[in-house]
Amino acid sequence: MQAACRAAVVVPLAGRYDAAVQPSDAELLVAWSGGDRRAGERLFRRYFAIIARYFRNKVQDQFDDLIQQTFAGCLESIARFRGEGTFRSYLFTVAYRVLAAHLRVKYRIAGNLDIDEISLHDLAPGPSQVVAQRREQQVLLDALRRLPLMYQTVLELYFWEDMTSLAIAEVLGLPHGTVQTRLRRARELLTAAVERVAETSGHPTPHPLAFEEWAGALRSSLAGAGP
Repeated sequence: MQAACRAAVVVPLAGRYDAAVQPSDAELLVAWSGGDRRAGERLFRRYFAIIARYFRNKVQDQFDDLIQQTFAGCLESIARFRGEGTFRSYLFTVAYRVLAAHLRVKYRIAGNLDIDEISLHDLAPGPSQVVAQRREQQVLLDALRRLPLMYQTVLELYFWEDMTSLAIAEVLGLPHGTVQTRLRRARELLTAAVERVAETSGHPTPHPLAFEEWAGALRSSLAGAGP
């Protein structure tokens, strides 16, 4: 899978990349945009796991295509990345836009509807396609899908990817205070969703709902080892 994605997003080799050096993400991105295929491959290896994890609990098909579109989108919109934030945040910004566009087309969502406020469970009722190792983890995965997409993303970036609320604000293009408020609300929504899923599935409710604990347990279930 990784080889297929790399082949789709890289550009012709320019022969100017020193593989022995440990360049920054920004340096690799500039080199990649200038035609250095190995720079693009290196960025892909660095960030494949976190982008795979982001899509894993959100789409049931075209998983590889969305990862490919995300990395290609980074290259196509390189002018928007001026080095003021991190490449990681920039990558998630592109991934979020790719996901939103995919959902709009797949489920024929009208342009006047706010996709941020629609849950994946609303679009495709049913449990997560990811099979967790423990029952309480499965409850949490299924509950996450019942949150509006914006709230699901805020929680996952904060707890799975260890991003600060300020970094998440950068990803979503929102004021910092707005993200802090949404993070608090997302916790409340997830707690309520967990109770509903546990009740309907017959699984025990994970109490107390320790967010840091479930984050650490689930992140490897979605895309293998983290970055």
